[in-house]
Amino acid sequence: MTPLSLASPPSSGNALFTNRQLAALIIPLVIERVLDVSVGLADTIMISSVGEAAVAGVSLVDSINHLFLFLFSALAAGGAVVVAQYIGQRTPEKAGEAAKQLIYTTTFVALLFMGTFLFFNHEILALLYGNLDSSIMGQAQTYFTLTALSYPFLGLFNSGAAIFRAMGNSRISMRVSLIMTITNILGNALFIYGFQWGVFGAGLATLLARILSATIMQVLLVRKDTVVRIERIRRFNLDWTMIKRILRIGVPNSIESGIFHIGKILVQTLTASFGTAAIAANAIANTLASITNIPGGAIGMATITVVGQCMGAGETEQANRYARKLMRIAYGTLAILATVLFVLTEQLVGMFNLSAASATLAVSVLKILFVMNALMWPLAFTLPQVLRAAGDVRFTMTVSIVSMWTFRVGLSYILGSWLGMGLHGIWFAMYIDWICRSSCFVIRFLGNSWKSKKVI
Repeated sequence: MTPLSLASPPSSGNALFTNRQLAALIIPLVIERVLDVSVGLADTIMISSVGEAAVAGVSLVDSINHLFLFLFSALAAGGAVVVAQYIGQRTPEKAGEAAKQLIYTTTFVALLFMGTFLFFNHEILALLYGNLDSSIMGQAQTYFTLTALSYPFLGLFNSGAAIFRAMGNSRISMRVSLIMTITNILGNALFIYGFQWGVFGAGLATLLARILSATIMQVLLVRKDTVVRIERIRRFNLDWTMIKRILRIGVPNSIESGIFHIGKILVQTLTASFGTAAIAANAIANTLASITNIPGGAIGMATITVVGQCMGAGETEQANRYARKLMRIAYGTLAILATVLFVLTEQLVGMFNLSAASATLAVSVLKILFVMNALMWPLAFTLPQVLRAAGDVRFTMTVSIVSMWTFRVGLSYILGSWLGMGLHGIWFAMYIDWICRSSCFVIRFLGNSWKSKKVI
């Protein structure tokens, strides 16, 4: 789907995206998000058959993996803003060059982190989580090694997916995500249930699925019929001017995402101190909570395409109108989904092989979470994507970091540990963080400064 013709600029006032084009962009993104959550859900359900120690070990490593998943996604999203604005400007050659430099950048970053985590596997886990039970530590080390090997392929996939979304062609990333999901789940079934390889099997399935998806994505990017085609990708050349444009958006995005998830890891270390039951309950709650974020997350990705192309075309008022429209859609869909999940909470938690204590704790956390998600999540996480797509990344970075460390991290220790609220204290601290960042983003959006940002 290509919302804009690259041949000529739109006449001022003409809508850049029809409702049908928005639906064609958003629906595949929702499906892609469902697939992402399905992999995590399937991993957790399948690995739960190995025992709570395996669930806890995988959960602790996934907290680290999510840091770098979101770091790659943030860097890719920064590059996608540049690509989308060049598309809106009707300069596909520059869009293609930006796409190529984005792939180079994400691959280098991924290789750097892969090497670090392979060499310092045990030391990082021990530093973050302290004296874990030996059974949990062993499972975590195995899973950490295999998933770290997949980082370069994850980076390549995320870059390719972001580039296709910037074009408005979210169906490509959806289809490749489907292939990756099916490969991962089938691999889990074979390696965990068939070969009885436990956590090793789960990690191996993830690695193979990411290798396949990265390969497919790179093949698709060099096709001649692609709107933004990457030319001579194997002829390695760095365009520092273009890289600087990408990093001007991608680095604040990545810093924000990285520091945000480092804070989450610190909170996870506090959770680990509450015992295996709390770790397992928190892992299940996070897995199921991610389901409610599907609509808002998908619309946030669509915002980069829509607002990015509008800003590139100089249509700032259209960017404002589309942003409001996308936020209404996010709230409507999330409210419906959160209501359904609230009603089915006990049945969903029952799918996992948890102890009675872990299951009861997970249910009580999720009931409150589904309500808060419906009220606050789109403002806290979908709305700032509008600002990022316009290039207003320093503001979103500053607000997110300050709010995260002041409320989500600081209050977690106060409520969870000092006041004895345990796991509930950690989640209440998160809700206060959401309220703070939402207030700041709404005030910024209602002003006009974000409309004057320049990316290209």
